[in-house]
Amino acid sequence: MALSNTTLGMLIATINSSIVLISLPAIFNGIHLDPLSPGNVSYLLWMLMGYMLVSAVLVVTLGRLGDMYGRVRIYNAGFALFTVTSIALSLDPFDGGGGALWLIGWRVLQAVGGAMLMANSAAILTDAFPAAQRGMALGVNIVAGIAGSFIGLVLGGLLAEWNWRAIFWVNVPIGIIGTVWAYRSLHDTGLRRPGRIDWWGNLTFAAGLTALLAGITYGIQPYGGHTQGWTNPWVLAGLFGGAAVLGLFAWIETRVKDPMFPLGLFRIRAFASGNIAGLLASIARGGLQFMLIIWLQGIWLPLHGYRYEETPLWAGIYLLPLTVGFLAAGPVAGHLSDKYGPRLFAAGGLLVMALSFGGLLILPTDFSYWAFAALVFLNGLGGGLFAAPNTSLVMSSVPAHLRGAASGMRATFQNAGMVLSIGVFFSLMVAGLSTSLPSTLDGGLTAQGVPATAAHTIAGLPPVGTLFAAFLGYNPIASLLGPHLLGQLPAANAATLTGREFFPHLVSGPFHDGLVIVFWLAIGMSVVGALASSSGAAAAPTPRRNPPLGDATGSAAPTDGPAPLVGEAPARLCAVLP
Repeated sequence: MALSNTTLGMLIATINSSIVLISLPAIFNGIHLDPLSPGNVSYLLWMLMGYMLVSAVLVVTLGRLGDMYGRVRIYNAGFALFTVTSIALSLDPFDGGGGALWLIGWRVLQAVGGAMLMANSAAILTDAFPAAQRGMALGVNIVAGIAGSFIGLVLGGLLAEWNWRAIFWVNVPIGIIGTVWAYRSLHDTGLRRPGRIDWWGNLTFAAGLTALLAGITYGIQPYGGHTQGWTNPWVLAGLFGGAAVLGLFAWIETRVKDPMFPLGLFRIRAFASGNIAGLLASIARGGLQFMLIIWLQGIWLPLHGYRYEETPLWAGIYLLPLTVGFLAAGPVAGHLSDKYGPRLFAAGGLLVMALSFGGLLILPTDFSYWAFAALVFLNGLGGGLFAAPNTSLVMSSVPAHLRGAASGMRATFQNAGMVLSIGVFFSLMVAGLSTSLPSTLDGGLTAQGVPATAAHTIAGLPPVGTLFAAFLGYNPIASLLGPHLLGQLPAANAATLTGREFFPHLVSGPFHDGLVIVFWLAIGMSVVGALASSSGAAAAPTPRRNPPLGDATGSAAPTDGPAPLVGEAPARLCAVLP
């Protein structure tokens, strides 16, 4: 019961993130909003980032509340909230900016429900399963969660072809069934630890992380004649101010009785190294997802005869090998890590991912699909080998009464990595485009008869607009030139400029320059993550009975299962754990 329900909860929470990602063209068309208009870029970014940002900020708090008031109680409330907000999203009554704000606002509330699910599902499973089966159970749960982000790409493409509201309708029956099922079947079996809510810790963590991640988000937008906004005073204030507030948060956490973020957990080597590896893997995986969507929707599919309106659907279909690889490796890796220990599988999975990034690095922009499919399958395989063993390593290393907080901390690193991936990889891609796109665009437009002055002006525009056009599957040439200028050109030239192949051919070379930078960074992150995984303390391959954990006073702490956790913190560390 615990495994099936929490797996459904993780699946619906993560599908919802990527289903919107792939459906953005249909959503903006449905609310009659031009996403490429300069004033609307913020709507686009917050549609992408709002859900992930709120999830990253709240999962630790909600995991801590699960420790205090019951993990199942918080989890069940999350399922109900997620369902209600899905209904509200599907009923958006506005057009234009008002419609976008409606969706962003309800997506923020939906993220609260999603965070309740993500923060407590791993803790509920760790409570329910003995150590010898925990890797398998967490493997199924984590694989469902991460695979949901891939499944959402296909599902979003299918539903967006029919009606953009359907991407929110699909959550409603699943949410209703899951909510009723959770309230009827799940019961708390874990150890509760009453305590006070750490209000100052919650406020400083939320404010600091929000400012930091929002600064990174807005840093990719043009500012003051620059291609990116890293010199924008508001961006700098968000970055440095957010970092300062997070420093204050860390200071507060060392001095309160019941901290929301037990910093003492980072004294446990397996916990610290597992979360570092998880953060790096999340950034690399998120960056890959965005780059592959841009690559397929903006370049490869139009070059192979697909209409721009069809590209979201087919991008999801052509990325299926990524999902298949992940689903093939995840449960098997979880089961084998129970027998042989998780460290080898976690580190090996990240090295397999690094190998796949290297293959994508040398792949031509107009690739053979079967070579592309093999490489993304390999990437999914590596992600599947890593996910469940790493989660098992992290969750099995902490004391039982802190599993909710630990689960929330793990989810925070994972969600923050997805947000960071947008800022980091988009910035690197824009930097790569800036070196070659202006001259390429200038030469391509003048070759089709566009006056040199107009071509030079268009080529000087920030490349982030071109990048978003490729990401959304748009051909921006018609809107960049405008009807007046297009009307002055010969009909054949105008047809070429606004056809399927001109824009993809034009940007494919500069885009590949950006991909080289992006994939080298992904390789580096994967290798460093593998080193972090291999340095973590390995859990024993079979369950063994450890001495009871001591609390801060040295008395024995109760355990919550037939056998204590494998690899739990030694008693000497419990003195530093609140």
